[in-house]
Amino acid sequence: MRIAFYAPMKAPDHPIPSGDRLLGRLLMAALERRGHEVDLLCRFRSWDRTGQRQERLKRAGEYLAQRLIRGILAKPEAERPKLWFTYHLYHKAPDWIGPKVATALGIPYVLAEASVAGKQAHGRWAIGYDGALEALKAADLVVGLNPVDQAGIEPFLKPGCRRLTLRPFIDTEPFQALRRDRDGKQSAVPWLIAVGMLRAGDKQASYTLLAQSLIQIQHLPWRLIVIGDGPARGEIQAVFAPIADRVHWTGALEANEVRRWLASCDLCVWPAINEAFGMALLEAQAAGLPVVAGNAGGVATIVRDGETGRLVPVGAIDRFAAGIAEFLQNETQRAAFGATAKHLSRQDHDIEQASLQLDAELSRVVQ
Repeated sequence: MRIAFYAPMKAPDHPIPSGDRLLGRLLMAALERRGHEVDLLCRFRSWDRTGQRQERLKRAGEYLAQRLIRGILAKPEAERPKLWFTYHLYHKAPDWIGPKVATALGIPYVLAEASVAGKQAHGRWAIGYDGALEALKAADLVVGLNPVDQAGIEPFLKPGCRRLTLRPFIDTEPFQALRRDRDGKQSAVPWLIAVGMLRAGDKQASYTLLAQSLIQIQHLPWRLIVIGDGPARGEIQAVFAPIADRVHWTGALEANEVRRWLASCDLCVWPAINEAFGMALLEAQAAGLPVVAGNAGGVATIVRDGETGRLVPVGAIDRFAAGIAEFLQNETQRAAFGATAKHLSRQDHDIEQASLQLDAELSRVVQ
């Protein structure tokens, strides 16, 4: 089946890496695994950081929708999409295109990762909020990966709209293949790893909390690897100044290099301030690492407290430091939690299972 794919927040081939871009690529890959032809028909970015461009973006999106409709209808029937799939919809990134194209073509409209923030109904993103609600009301299927969002969108779905809940997923095999070479081995000094963009806002807040926590446990042996880069690198490195000799900054890396670092480390640490669920945490567990993370958003759908890692209240510096110290002082626990993380990531979070579930549900919607 030919599927039109669109991500109003950020196109899957956007040059700046992020968890959002990664999940978009994974959704496309999951669809392609079942033999679907996935066309990224539009790269229009409706995301508005400040809320000052809502009306202009709406007009541009509606214009592009009409252009797409004309272009698709000019093609032979066999070359037209049979389903429209929009990924990541909310008030800052509404879909002004998909519902109009799907209606004009008479094809199902599918949404993945939609959320509603009621407080934005009359705020500066009110236009985008209304646009997101209109898209939700048009949906024939809503695919959710973060259970935190489900209650908020439910009141706006039309009767008969289908729901599919997927666990966050990745292709676990490349991570686990690298880890197999290291299973049973431990570092003389445990290596901690954190993966995230070095940018202002929630990422910087997470790095600041991580630094404050590690400063509390300087008496224990550890080294920290930080993978990522961004405009706030200088400010973030400054908060690590008291422990600078124990931190290695790799900068931004390609996916295969990230996997190699994960497979070489002993514990993933990430405070996860305002994190949706944390794709980097899922990758770490696939590589056989236990995780210490803040219990934000849907992080608990990935990290099982007491089985694959420790979840601590978001922002709790002392608790976060204690969680890291627990693993640093217990090599047996690190190994056991890591083995469980590796097993459960393959069992519950692999792209193959997600691909089968998606394919089955899309087939029902089209029929």
